[in-house]
Amino acid sequence: MAITAAQVKELRERTGAGMLDCKKALEANNGDIELAIDWLREKGISKAAKKSGRVAAEGLIFTLVSDDNKSGAILEFNSETDFVAKNDDFVNFGKKVIEIALKESVETVEELKAVTVDGKTVETMLTELIAKIGENMNIRRFTKLHASNDGLVVDYLHMGGKIGVLVNSKGEVNSENIEKLRGVAMHIAAMDPKFLDKSLVTPEDLEREEHVLRTQFEEEMKQTGKNLKPEVVENIIQGKLRKYYEENCLNQQKYVRDDKKVEDFLKPMTLVEFIRFKVGDGIEKKEEDFAAEVAAQIAGK
Repeated sequence: MAITAAQVKELRERTGAGMLDCKKALEANNGDIELAIDWLREKGISKAAKKSGRVAAEGLIFTLVSDDNKSGAILEFNSETDFVAKNDDFVNFGKKVIEIALKESVETVEELKAVTVDGKTVETMLTELIAKIGENMNIRRFTKLHASNDGLVVDYLHMGGKIGVLVNSKGEVNSENIEKLRGVAMHIAAMDPKFLDKSLVTPEDLEREEHVLRTQFEEEMKQTGKNLKPEVVENIIQGKLRKYYEENCLNQQKYVRDDKKVEDFLKPMTLVEFIRFKVGDGIEKKEEDFAAEVAAQIAGK
């Protein structure tokens, strides 16, 4: 199949590999981005792949937790430019909407937009704000977490609201536990874990990672001329899988402020769930000049 400039561009941004390597990877995998990422890793061309996609939208993340720390909400409010995201009207609207999201029994963006405040729906207020500022804006997503009777929720904002985190944990609501849990929320913002615990890694994810590691290791042995016994290879692969858990699973990660694993640092509290939003995750902004440049280079080979 024909490989497009946009596909090469996306793969390049997600892996950091060279343009021609990305083109070869896509051609070898019928244009499948995820398989192409694995192919590049197997060849040792890309050591890691960004799973969240390219950040291309502007805006802010807003979070709010109830006074009793029993519930919390997190919301992404987008704008076209970072300049507008710093506008007081934009910020104040985001704060107002997150308050509504936490207070009202709503679970979707559509339900949130339909809430009426002072005779106007949230959607109407958003339309008026767009008309006033002259730039398109969007309430993209929001989520709420609710703690059990023996639990608590805390929030954390990073980079001036570019990353937001909510964490739900079992434990007593007191200042010490709130402080510890907020530290873990900061850790989540920095380390971007994909799973809460290694027990939640899906068989498909594990099988895919193991396949990549084995192929990668075989390539390394071919290049170095090594010929290891199968049991030695198996031990190495299992060690690499343990490293995968440590890098991707929150409970198994080393806490950024301590050598302990996160789950050990938090004891006697235990984590229940977490949400991490980063502004623009998964949204791709058109950059036609760059795409044209890639197309020209591909055509010229």
